[in-house]
Amino acid sequence: MSDAPDPREQPASNVSKDPDEWVTGDEAMTGAQASYLETLSQEAGEEFDPSLTKAEASRRIDELQERTGRGR
Repeated sequence: MSDAPDPREQPASNVSKDPDEWVTGDEAMTGAQASYLETLSQEAGEEFDPSLTKAEASRRIDELQERTGRGR
């Protein structure tokens, strides 16, 4: 029998954590965020802002996903 923890009992990942609570939320957005946000911005007809922080980018991605119907 394995001593490994049951993955169903693991705490929620940072994906579901409020961006305002992220320790690194004020750092520059990641490359993956920038790439996806640029795509979403184009689809929504919005301007892409490359200066957003990780937390700001996360909120903007959520907003643009709602508008474009992506991420559902």
